[in-house]
Amino acid sequence: MYIFDTIMNRMRRGCQTMPYPKGPAPALPDRHGGALRLDASACPAGCAECIAACPVSAITREPDQAARLDLGRCLFCGDCVEVCPSGAITRTDDHRLAVRHREDLILGEPGKEELRLAAALDGKMKSLLGRSLRLRQVSAGGCGACEADINVLGTIGWDLGRFGIQYVASPRHADGVLITGPVTKGMELALQKTWEAVPEPRIAIALGACAISGGPFVGQAQHNGGADPIIPIDLYIPGCPPHPLTILDGFLRLLDRLEDNKHNEAEPLKILKVDNP
Repeated sequence: MYIFDTIMNRMRRGCQTMPYPKGPAPALPDRHGGALRLDASACPAGCAECIAACPVSAITREPDQAARLDLGRCLFCGDCVEVCPSGAITRTDDHRLAVRHREDLILGEPGKEELRLAAALDGKMKSLLGRSLRLRQVSAGGCGACEADINVLGTIGWDLGRFGIQYVASPRHADGVLITGPVTKGMELALQKTWEAVPEPRIAIALGACAISGGPFVGQAQHNGGADPIIPIDLYIPGCPPHPLTILDGFLRLLDRLEDNKHNEAEPLKILKVDNP
């Protein structure tokens, strides 16, 4: 009887999984704001308002040089957007943030006003993985926020398993590691051993500002400033924490499961620019 009631209830509720990526992506909440854009040419000479406002020194400016914004260190708090007098830094409301190379997260240099979004794995890796991806998640000293949004992807609305992507309990069963946290000294050896236990060929994904650069803990001696000094990273997904849509976009981009990922990697993908509120 209980089984019959459960089946009938599920039939009445119907499919609740979002249509993305075949349908439109859900809108980001207002407080998120999406990726940032930096138009360094619009920065007034000598202005340092955004630099002073940034809590993690993600914005820098050398003498006689354009301002630079490191989205790998950025917490996306929006303080720089609020204080910028010229609107040089703007929110884009774009969920796409994943890149393949660390330097692609640094904006402001000539020709680097927009993100160069992640290209897919090479043909050999794609053929080995097929249409699946098994990841061993390693929480290397994080606060739990990135881990929470990773778990959200397993809920009924997202259903990460429909893409053939799963988290596994053992690195022996994994295709790669998914790293969160700044890699504290106490977790350094654990991460190394986990990485070595993953069969080759393997991939590594750094998720969140902490795993990319140390995040709000940058400069502290108790961690390694992210996963880069420990293992080679194949995909960077910035945020504090990244929105689940941003995480899913990064995974699918790596597996070449998105239409806009068919572009040439040498060509930067334009991201939506909206007026500064």
